[in-house]
Amino acid sequence: MLDFIVNKQACTGCGQCADDCPASIIAMDDGYPGIDPEKEASCYKCQHCLAICPTGAVSILGLDPEESDQLTGNMPDAGQMETLLRGRRSVRHYKEENLEPELLVRLLDVACHAPSGMNARQVRFTVVDDREKLAKLRDEVMTGLGRMAREGALPKGREFFADFVRMWEEDRTDVLFRGAPHLVIASAPNNIATPIEDCLIALSYFELFAQSLGIGTVWEGLVNWVLNELLPETRKRLGIPDNHVIGFAMAFGRPAVSYSRTTQHAPANIYFVS
Repeated sequence: MLDFIVNKQACTGCGQCADDCPASIIAMDDGYPGIDPEKEASCYKCQHCLAICPTGAVSILGLDPEESDQLTGNMPDAGQMETLLRGRRSVRHYKEENLEPELLVRLLDVACHAPSGMNARQVRFTVVDDREKLAKLRDEVMTGLGRMAREGALPKGREFFADFVRMWEEDRTDVLFRGAPHLVIASAPNNIATPIEDCLIALSYFELFAQSLGIGTVWEGLVNWVLNELLPETRKRLGIPDNHVIGFAMAFGRPAVSYSRTTQHAPANIYFVS
């Protein structure tokens, strides 16, 4: 049941919900939108109808439009958004403190609004929510990598991980996790249309919202290799489902550094089709 309900007192009969429906299953009957029960299975559950209704007359999936945020007058201006995007930095120095639990949940709740292929919306966030937990994980990973290095078991092209182990053992330089208090790993079922892409988009949402809140992030390609290639048993340790593809990992926390201005890159590489 889609629970598609129209408040006829508020509905103006504008038809925008029907025109914008990606599945084309909303029809204007007697001046009001409706969905034939036989077509309900074709619904994408995208909520376009709820979002586009100017008077908040449309409800679907049991959701109350009054609980949604109003977009008009609440969007950042283009200049602010441009500065946010140009000013994003990979942070590799963090304060030794945890983020508040409610802030963690807020970050992830916003990230889950990221688009996904065929609106699958099945990205799973595996989160290390405490710096002591991450420290324990780091010790386990370094121990495993150290064992592989000493046994000559690091695969071709990944031998450089032995240097990271040495740096950790000699002076506690943490190249893998960068001393961050938190880690998030985005994964998705391997049987959906675009599991890796969905994860990358979700983490991009996470990163940009984190930036707006003064939270630093860094994309963890090295940790990604650890999880997918070098120490795959760590997946089970973290509770990542066997049928999930890991999209990427990201460390985050309050930065111990502060950047003052945007950087200046070369113009975009653009080709206009003739």
